[in-house]
Amino acid sequence: MAVFKIVHSTKYQYNWPIKESINEIRLFPYNFENQDVLKFELNITNNPNVDISQDRYGNRVGNFNNLEVHSEMAIESRMIVRVNHSLKIPEIDTTTIQDLEVEKEKSIELLRLSYPEAIEKQNKIIAILNKIKHQDKPVIEIARLCNQYVYSNFSYTKGITNIETTLDEVLQHKKGVCQDFALVLLQLLRTAGIPSRYVSGYVCPNKSGLRGEGATHAWVEIYTPTQGWLGIDPTNNIWTMDNHIKLSVGRNFTDCTPVKGTFKGLAKQKLSVSVSVEYEDGRQFEEVNEVQLQEISLEKQKELDYIEHVHQQQQ
Repeated sequence: MAVFKIVHSTKYQYNWPIKESINEIRLFPYNFENQDVLKFELNITNNPNVDISQDRYGNRVGNFNNLEVHSEMAIESRMIVRVNHSLKIPEIDTTTIQDLEVEKEKSIELLRLSYPEAIEKQNKIIAILNKIKHQDKPVIEIARLCNQYVYSNFSYTKGITNIETTLDEVLQHKKGVCQDFALVLLQLLRTAGIPSRYVSGYVCPNKSGLRGEGATHAWVEIYTPTQGWLGIDPTNNIWTMDNHIKLSVGRNFTDCTPVKGTFKGLAKQKLSVSVSVEYEDGRQFEEVNEVQLQEISLEKQKELDYIEHVHQQQQ
């Protein structure tokens, strides 16, 4: 059992004042059998009202508007979470893909989570499954082999992918970070016929060292009728353990994006995200990332350059 204090800070900065910022957040940690949320606090610039609802996957979703003119917006979530599942290696399970077909007939959601994405390099996915000889193996074993393959054959490299990077691009370069690893594993498992979902959360540092620790993290959960949803982490080639804190689940990253939104105004924006993790004994870890945002259009860039030029002339 472990207790963590986590502070997740998201800061948007704009070079010109903007208004009517409309946002959606998934920053509320899960309460489930092996994870208890002991305390949660949310702080947002200008203290807007946050309307909280639940999406189709059971995630708590917050929606808010920041209508006042502003040049900066900060969103900070503070939580104390207790986790109690150690290294949850699944029990011996003989469930097969054929057994899952019966389960999928009972649940449209399980069926939906079994469909792979339509990608150009699907032949590479099929080749990997053939290489590990997944046919006739139990579901747990297929998941383990796929997880191990991604870990061993894809290079953990920061800075070469972003939220717009496609699965085809990851398969081409065989490099990326936890989000990319999770998407590849999902495609493998779903192609094999296993209901699987994307998980967004944190992986807290431990003595053995984990890739992606101390920051937002992503992994995968598979479904078996005997054990429910089981977490598996391709970035570290392990089943989830006490260090994994779950925020949200969904079909892909889009369903689990911690913060997303839009605004009125013509301005360049800068996004930075920091995550601080504190243990019961006082140890603390912090990571700050400058997030690479989607490139703006050439037309918009010209408008921004013109405004900047006029401003300089006036000075």
